[in-house]
Amino acid sequence: MQLFSTFEHHLTLEMAIVTLEKRGIPKEHIYAVPLDNRKQEPGLFDTLHHSDGTSLIDIGLVLATAFSVIGASIGFELNWGPIVWGLIAAVIGLLLGFGIRLFIEKVVKKRKRSLKGKHAEVILIIDCKEEQAELVENILWEHLALGIAKVK
Repeated sequence: MQLFSTFEHHLTLEMAIVTLEKRGIPKEHIYAVPLDNRKQEPGLFDTLHHSDGTSLIDIGLVLATAFSVIGASIGFELNWGPIVWGLIAAVIGLLLGFGIRLFIEKVVKKRKRSLKGKHAEVILIIDCKEEQAELVENILWEHLALGIAKVK
């Protein structure tokens, strides 16, 4: 029987391996496979199949609404009238808000992401007898496994 589990790169992974060895699982039956980190930054714009939950136009739409109201109000005094000036102000507000949000995502949040330091996980594969499976599973859960799967 094989048990697959995932761990973070942490001391608890080492402790789990040592505990398994003490409980009778030979070192040759324990495999630790580290996953590679992502080499490139994730895309800023969403695709049809992936969305990160952040919107780049939310601030732009708010500013477009506010600017269009102000532009239309001022447009009564200007040559082209309130509708044209309301539309011009709305486009300016949309572009300004999009620029602000783009700056926040590219500069401010990039610093936060680099400080977080997300690390890839480690997959731990254990070959054991069916009688040992429950013991191994309990040991892995006690040492903070992120997930466990059994294969006969």
